[in-house]
Amino acid sequence: MLKKHCLFCDQIVPITAEGDYDRYADCSCSPGGFYNLLRDSYETILSFSQQQKREMLYLVSAYIREKTDCGERVTLSAGDLDSIVNSPAIPVTLEDKGNRLLQYLYRHSEGPGEPVVIQPLSSSYNLTYSPNLQELVYLIEKLRSEELLIREGMTFKLTAQGWGEAAAITGGKKIKQCVVLLPNEEELRTEWLEKLLPKIEQYGYLPRVLAQASEEYSLTPIADSKLIIADVTGQSPAVYFAAGYALGLNIPVVWTVKSEDADKLWVHLQEIRPLVWDTAEDLVILLQQKLSL
Repeated sequence: MLKKHCLFCDQIVPITAEGDYDRYADCSCSPGGFYNLLRDSYETILSFSQQQKREMLYLVSAYIREKTDCGERVTLSAGDLDSIVNSPAIPVTLEDKGNRLLQYLYRHSEGPGEPVVIQPLSSSYNLTYSPNLQELVYLIEKLRSEELLIREGMTFKLTAQGWGEAAAITGGKKIKQCVVLLPNEEELRTEWLEKLLPKIEQYGYLPRVLAQASEEYSLTPIADSKLIIADVTGQSPAVYFAAGYALGLNIPVVWTVKSEDADKLWVHLQEIRPLVWDTAEDLVILLQQKLSL
């Protein structure tokens, strides 16, 4: 298996080629997950000055970790780095960085006092967008002194106060993973990304779009989800298969289809009862009704 240095966390990790991109798997940027980097961007980033690397790369590592931990797929090129590190979503103050750790523990537990193991801690300072381990340790001690968390070695627990604080930061609702299955159609994907996904988030779901890149989808994010939304516009066999896989795991599936394709479905409408839509605005209303039940 081919291995390469991850430019953002400096670990040597296995990579696999996917078209013009390389997939970097299970490094400190995405433990248990992966991200994709445009192959031609590797040398470009490698040629950055040492000052650029010191200022940028640890923030990109933290961005990848947070996004993939929330179930989002991260695909990068060298041209994306400036917008990432200059985004207002990147925490700057110690308070905001500490909040990122509270949110991480909140995502990985079901209530106050439930243990979350962070190991190895030495390579996890990207959880708080920190440039080094020393700052992470300082933030942990700060949160512990404020009685927001309890630390026992590599095991962390949110206190009742910490749980409440984390819940308030995330809108008071436990975020649930959601996968949106789409056929390989750019116009449809754009409609979902720009107009529909933000509405899904309002109902406590963190949507991750899986747009068919080849003949199949990765089934891992599907198995980890609490809801699947499958758009069968275009009659993609991969969408049907992945949605059927979810049903086999007793994961709820919401079917959607554009009206011009509703009469062309391979299954009867009454069997899947899809939300039939003409415009994104129509589907927003239908999804609001469905997800608020």
